[in-house]
Amino acid sequence: MAANKKATTKKSSKKTTSKKKAGQKSSTAANLGFEAKLWLAADKLRNNLDAAEYKHVVLGLVFLKYISDSFEELHQKLLAGEGQFAGADPEDKDEYRADNVFWVPTEARWDHLQSNAKQPNIGTLIDDAMEAIERDNPRLKGTLQKNYARPALDKQRLGELIDLIGTIGLGDAENRSKDILGRVYEYFLSEFASAEGKKGGQFYTPGCIVKTLVEMLAPYKGRVYDPCCGSGGMFVQAAKFIDAHASGNGNGNAKGLSGARGDIAIYGQESNPTTRRLAMMNLAIRGIDGNLGKEHADTFSRDLHPDLKADYIIANPPFNDSDWNRNEEDVRWKYGLPPKGNANFAWVQHFVHHLAPTGNAGFILANGSMSSNQSGEGAIRQAMIEDDLVDCMVALPGQLFYSTQIPVCMWFLTRSKSEKGYRKRKGETLFIDARKMGEMVDRAHAELTDDEVQRLADTYHAWQGRPGRRTDVVAEYGDVAGYCMSATTEEIAGHGYVLTPGRYVGAEALEEDDEPFDEKMGRLSSELISQFEKGADLEERIKKSLSELVD
Repeated sequence: MAANKKATTKKSSKKTTSKKKAGQKSSTAANLGFEAKLWLAADKLRNNLDAAEYKHVVLGLVFLKYISDSFEELHQKLLAGEGQFAGADPEDKDEYRADNVFWVPTEARWDHLQSNAKQPNIGTLIDDAMEAIERDNPRLKGTLQKNYARPALDKQRLGELIDLIGTIGLGDAENRSKDILGRVYEYFLSEFASAEGKKGGQFYTPGCIVKTLVEMLAPYKGRVYDPCCGSGGMFVQAAKFIDAHASGNGNGNAKGLSGARGDIAIYGQESNPTTRRLAMMNLAIRGIDGNLGKEHADTFSRDLHPDLKADYIIANPPFNDSDWNRNEEDVRWKYGLPPKGNANFAWVQHFVHHLAPTGNAGFILANGSMSSNQSGEGAIRQAMIEDDLVDCMVALPGQLFYSTQIPVCMWFLTRSKSEKGYRKRKGETLFIDARKMGEMVDRAHAELTDDEVQRLADTYHAWQGRPGRRTDVVAEYGDVAGYCMSATTEEIAGHGYVLTPGRYVGAEALEEDDEPFDEKMGRLSSELISQFEKGADLEERIKKSLSELVD
């Protein structure tokens, strides 16, 4: 039976174009008080290095400070030798490994490096420190930046950066509980992405998009896979999701869905070697074990997890990639041969190939993927729709990415629309138009708010017949004009197998306005004059009044 089609009067969120006040942070950005100062110090290195290089310099130092803090906290307890630490050897590596703390050799400890921060050989000392840490911690082998001695790196400013990072606690128990390092790391990744422009998108997906994918997929338990993992943000958000929805806090108690980090297994792959190192550091600082393969590799020419069948796939592949390695005989092309000039449907079929029998996938693609009929793409999309793989499509607002202004959408695929415990929805697809959502965080970039992210997830889960975030009750789904609609495969076929949500959800229902035009003009003029006399922001009032007049 089709989902309840009863329309409701709830309006979709409207995207505001007003700029936030100077210095105001979005709800998803780090708000630490010192992050801007730290960023400005790091940014000074750009006099000699471009953003693609100096992000590794800075994040390598942040990572080094973190593991040194964690080490030093336990080191002091072992030196004191009290209670459970009585008789322990503070220089025994096994004491640290037993407590899941990285061993930091003497020459790599932060106090040693900071005491030499003003020395001309500080770059060499840092390189030696990184080598020593990798030598004594096999898990970090091949992860750390080791090129601080190069002449292009200004050693005076490097010393200044070390001194500043030295003032911030990162790895001790108190700051770990506040996730200070994670917040600094995410803040820096977003700032680097912004500084690099288009290139930044190769390693960073904006947090609000990652959060939306994870909240909608709800990966409580199983194998989580990202074959183009960048700096690992999808994995980090999945772990955060597990933490936030653990027993007593999530929505899984009735369905057996709540869990812990140990209930998910991480698999990933990244073709760029330096970006892969970012991902490995990102997982390490979060205490997340992940299998990213033995080395960097291109997913199409060398799949590092050929036999993996994942329960969840979460990804942001390169948009409209025209430079990809196509093997015409590849077993992954079940629904048709992807065109040489665009890898979009190569990625989609790769995801489908790696899904377990009840697996689910959520990923970002350019809007063209929803409607293109060029080079066989339409036929591939039609075959997938007829095989009932497409569960949900979401049209996103613009300006969410640092890397592109191309309009993008979210695809959600599933191998089974009759999952145990959820509503059977065979032959149905949910369409959501979220283009009016989001708020501007600066002149060029927008973000989905936490409430908007949750509304999208709640809509999807209600349609699926699964419980909401903080309740065991399944909410009633209803189509909302201009926002969401549940369509049948036959209806999609009637639209030529185009998956653009705007074709299905229709126009937003408008509220009745009985106020005569002349009276509205007089009222708005009076309000505008009054607000101006009170010193209100004239520009903002004009915009508000004009929007009311148009509505």
